[in-house]
Amino acid sequence: MQKVLSGIKVLEQGTFITGPAAGMFLADLGAEVIKVEQPGSGDPFRAFRGGLYSPHFQTYNRNKRSITLNPKLPDDAAVFDELVKDSDVYIQNFRPGAAERLGAGAARLRELNPRLVYCAISGFGQTGPAAGRPAYDTVAQAASAFLKLLVNPANPRVVGPAVADAMTGFYAAYGVMGALVERGRTGVGRTVEVSMLEAMCHFNLDAFTHYFSENEIMGPFSRPSVSQSYVLECADGLWIALHMSSPEKFWQGLANAIERPDLFQDPRFSNREGRIAHQTEMIALLDGLFRARTRADWCARLESEDVPHAPMYDTREAMEDPQARHLQLEVSAPHPEGGEWRTIRSPVSFDGERPLEVTAPPTLGADNDAIVEPLRRRLRQA
Repeated sequence: MQKVLSGIKVLEQGTFITGPAAGMFLADLGAEVIKVEQPGSGDPFRAFRGGLYSPHFQTYNRNKRSITLNPKLPDDAAVFDELVKDSDVYIQNFRPGAAERLGAGAARLRELNPRLVYCAISGFGQTGPAAGRPAYDTVAQAASAFLKLLVNPANPRVVGPAVADAMTGFYAAYGVMGALVERGRTGVGRTVEVSMLEAMCHFNLDAFTHYFSENEIMGPFSRPSVSQSYVLECADGLWIALHMSSPEKFWQGLANAIERPDLFQDPRFSNREGRIAHQTEMIALLDGLFRARTRADWCARLESEDVPHAPMYDTREAMEDPQARHLQLEVSAPHPEGGEWRTIRSPVSFDGERPLEVTAPPTLGADNDAIVEPLRRRLRQA
């Protein structure tokens, strides 16, 4: 694997998802990420299923090392400062003001190390009327108008993964890398700030652009209608997804696959505007047809006609797909407590070399002997 961030040392004092995700994205690119955790309990995400190695924790903490420090203890605070002096990046996702109370505010840490890139992740920003409010994934999705695009009005409940948490971590890593590039020119670090609200508003850019340019408030079916996207159940109870977009050749291919060459003689479906306006009728038509054949049959027919489609997989099925196997998406490493640990590799390849090497998330304090104890001895001798 090409470790493009090799030589970059990151201190991550993150919990749950946003901070740990930022650290993981940097670790995936080869940075040395040292996760600083509370003794005894560690990142609260560790214990979401009992024990200290939950699937929630595993998701965002691969390729890292773990040490335990209590910043309220003078000896541990001194070790933390030594680590800061030797690091390139520091990441935290505390509520505004908490880092300063722990002695880990940006001003103090960058006095210790002017080259440090300091990354502060928050829910609603470091200042302002909502800065002190607690924020989790669903809260940020709702405040950014993104959740409104996901919730089906006919069955209103929260769906899907923690998009806001993961995307905020991604934007934080993006900001850190920009600051590292600039530091290569200036020799001085930056304070990088990103909030979940800002990240999700930017991620929801398409909806805001429609509002700003056309005064259009998009809803959950706005984009699927324009993009002509469909999910359809097949005869065997399995589902398939279509994304027809605008090229007429895709629609002609679909007409051939469903054996309805007269499809476009219907004025409702004769052009793109008609298909958008009458998508409900198109769904009803396709629904009846697709229930007559198995998903495998439909996939073969659609592929032969070059129609954009995919089986609507669950996670097990996705890993069994020949293309996923070809791309070597599933990678593994020795589990720290024995056996094999499996994950999905980073999607970024360099010069055609896939990033197949990975290390499992560390057990709590796994690297204390290698990292903390030598610093303790050095400080005692000073």
